[in-house]
Amino acid sequence: MTIMNKFRVALAVAALTFTTATASMAQTAAPLKIGYTSVEYVLSQMPESKQIESQLKDYSTQLKNQLDAKATEFRTKGEAYQKGAATMTDVVRTDKERELQNMQQSIQEFQQNAENSLQQKQQALLKPALDKLQKNIDAVAQENGYTYILNSDGASPVLLHGPKEGDVSDLILKKMGITPGAAQAAPKVTAPTATSTVAPAAPSKTKTKSKK
Repeated sequence: MTIMNKFRVALAVAALTFTTATASMAQTAAPLKIGYTSVEYVLSQMPESKQIESQLKDYSTQLKNQLDAKATEFRTKGEAYQKGAATMTDVVRTDKERELQNMQQSIQEFQQNAENSLQQKQQALLKPALDKLQKNIDAVAQENGYTYILNSDGASPVLLHGPKEGDVSDLILKKMGITPGAAQAAPKVTAPTATSTVAPAAPSKTKTKSKK
């Protein structure tokens, strides 16, 4: 399994929901005023960010431990099969091969399910923080007369250029009672993988001379 994309990539879709202020503002007679923010930067400054990272790390570790246990069992049985295959009857050998193939398939399915489960866990943990951020973006827009607030980060940023005075990131942080500072490293999530390479592929059904 490969390392999952960094935290900001997972937020890319969600971040695009912050592209506008309230619809009622667009209907006012006030001049058009556009601001922008880095959703990734603001989230990295929120206390929730470290909590989310810690919970995701713990959850990922739990999944990895389960996967390691499955891989160890598979490896042990695979080695036992290879050592004893020559002395097994055809019936026993076929049964062992089928067992190993089923275990290998189970491990592959567990890896896929674990990655999906980790992504769902991440989304569930992020939702309260994203809802809080949206609420404060709306408040900053209303208090400062912004018609639209765009997102400046992500794989395909909505904002391609803008004046520094249009950056409302620090205003949003102050609205939440957070003192703006240097952006922290964005948390990342690692998909669970076995500690070592999973045992050799389940043996193919090659004929060996059996002891009657």
